[in-house]
Amino acid sequence: MSLKSSNKVDTNRWQLEVAVDAATFNNAVDHAYKKEKNRINIPGFRKGKAPRSFIEKFYGPDVFYNDAINEVYPEALDNAVKESKLEMIQDKVDFDLVSADTNGLVFKATITVKPEVSIDGYKGISATRKSAKVTDEEVADALKKVQDRNSRIVTVDDRSAANGDVVDIDFEGFIDDKPFEGGKAENYTLTLGAGQFIPGFEDQIIGKNTGDEFDVNVTFPEDYQAEDLKGKPAVFKVKLHEIKVKELPDLDDEFAKDVSEFDTLDAYKADVKKHLEENKKESVQDDVDNQIIDALVKALKGDIPQAMYDNKVNDDIRDFSYRLQNQGLDVETYMKYTGMNSAKMREAFAPQAERQVKIRLALEKIAELEKLVASEDDIENEYKKMADNYHMDTDKIKTVVKKEDLAKDLGVEKAIEFVRKAADIKDATATATKSKQKAASSKSKAKGTVKKTTAKKTATKTAKKVDTKTKPAE
Repeated sequence: MSLKSSNKVDTNRWQLEVAVDAATFNNAVDHAYKKEKNRINIPGFRKGKAPRSFIEKFYGPDVFYNDAINEVYPEALDNAVKESKLEMIQDKVDFDLVSADTNGLVFKATITVKPEVSIDGYKGISATRKSAKVTDEEVADALKKVQDRNSRIVTVDDRSAANGDVVDIDFEGFIDDKPFEGGKAENYTLTLGAGQFIPGFEDQIIGKNTGDEFDVNVTFPEDYQAEDLKGKPAVFKVKLHEIKVKELPDLDDEFAKDVSEFDTLDAYKADVKKHLEENKKESVQDDVDNQIIDALVKALKGDIPQAMYDNKVNDDIRDFSYRLQNQGLDVETYMKYTGMNSAKMREAFAPQAERQVKIRLALEKIAELEKLVASEDDIENEYKKMADNYHMDTDKIKTVVKKEDLAKDLGVEKAIEFVRKAADIKDATATATKSKQKAASSKSKAKGTVKKTTAKKTATKTAKKVDTKTKPAE
């Protein structure tokens, strides 16, 4: 198998002419004969016993060529792509048969390849780092969430329902005095003010008492997911069975002992603050990285084939499907619940897929320009790390993850680290302080100018008055 020629025929499209030697092709033809002979009837022979030469004479010499071509084609194309040093991306391949006979096979394949891209300005990218300081309010909010998780629900019967209460209700919805599907429930638990139901529903329960039966009048939003309910007025018959309220535990040492390993509230607060700071630092770094990546995507230049975006969307949907399966769902059920279809789902995944493709191309180009290459030690250490993470033998990992693919991934990691180190990152607080100082300085200068101008005008007026007074009579 060999590459005869490679020619660029369009943007990101190349045509390869590939030759398969006679021995390889004839061997594939023989495999096809052995696979198909039991299905072929030849007069004078029992089924499956006719020699290959008789079958070819009866049906034609090319009777097994299609199967033989299908056998040798994938490897032949793969070898030709490697020999051409092109990087093919998964897309439609146009196949043209040039010749096929006892001398071998020759075909042309037109493939889509990874685009040539360029990138400038990746050194010294400006980014602003937000403050990672954790405020007392943030600590208090975190503690409030823990309180909420450890709250208990207490029934109240000495007052009417209020915002924030948890109520137990029966309801049935009607449109034009007719009940509609999905509009009925019994002993439904609803938190007032949480926005679980359509606008206006929860508000009309506030002020009602346990045992009350009443109507709730609402109008379904125009963008409601159910087509038959969009924009329609509805009446819900409601019965209020029970009013409950969340009772939060006191924030004290006992609370700290109950929810943590600490004996005092102060020690627990300190630990909460520490974890908040760690999370905030990580979030701040993610924000800086996103600013840098946005700049890289903007700086990337090149004609990127749509197939790369489509392939990434396919990969992302497949990963999403696996995650749904882990939660006991499938994509079809998910789409039914969310009112989506395949086209809408692809549309939803497309922007992020496009961004990811551009990021990868940008970083690969930077790795190439800066000669950022993974060493053998880097590759071996990464294999060991993957083996530990997946609890697999290193040799097994090596059969699953190709060395050249891993080397590219590590090169990309080196590229993002290179860009990070070269970036011009300023702290937001320092930038804001400088801006205030500059503004204050400008304001001060402006005031000085006004004062000087005013003083000059006053002096001029005074001088005129003096001149007038001292002017001798003619």
